[in-house]
Amino acid sequence: MLPEEKHMIEGCIDGKRSYQKMLYERFASKMLGVCMRYAKDRAEAEDMLQEGFIKVFQNIARFKNEGSFEGWVRRIMVFTAINFFKHRSRTFKEDLDQEHYDAPFEDNIISQISAKEIIALVQQLPEGYRVIFNLYAVEGYTHKEIGDMLGIAVGTSKSQYSRARNAMQQLLAKHYQILNEPFQEPK
Repeated sequence: MLPEEKHMIEGCIDGKRSYQKMLYERFASKMLGVCMRYAKDRAEAEDMLQEGFIKVFQNIARFKNEGSFEGWVRRIMVFTAINFFKHRSRTFKEDLDQEHYDAPFEDNIISQISAKEIIALVQQLPEGYRVIFNLYAVEGYTHKEIGDMLGIAVGTSKSQYSRARNAMQQLLAKHYQILNEPFQEPK
């Protein structure tokens, strides 16, 4: 841990607003990016971010200097996002009538769109898909860990991830098609 980071943490533990502001300014933009992947829109992501930082400040004395501080903050943001999802009282239910799409997928699609566009596409996924997609593909949790966090079966996590991946491929293919359509002047 950097000496300045340790000093900032100690200031936050002492409840000094200037250090809390410093910590917030240092991590807010990165953590907003984390929240954006789970939220349906920017306003919800900002709510998650604020609630997450409240938890960071309330629990900062519990940080044990094991691993990076940024990783610790990130984990709090991810769990805050999951709690937002849980509080909406929705459950994961497999929809057996759900259509599966095998959209054509080209590897170079990703290289043609920005991170902002990818986040916007992820936000278009249905909520359950979006949460599992982020936990598995981005955060690196196993399906067992996801099942434990969300109170769902491992098989449900796997099938929801598969559906999320297929939906994401479909969104990417559609986006790619739009990017490559020739411009036509309105008549």
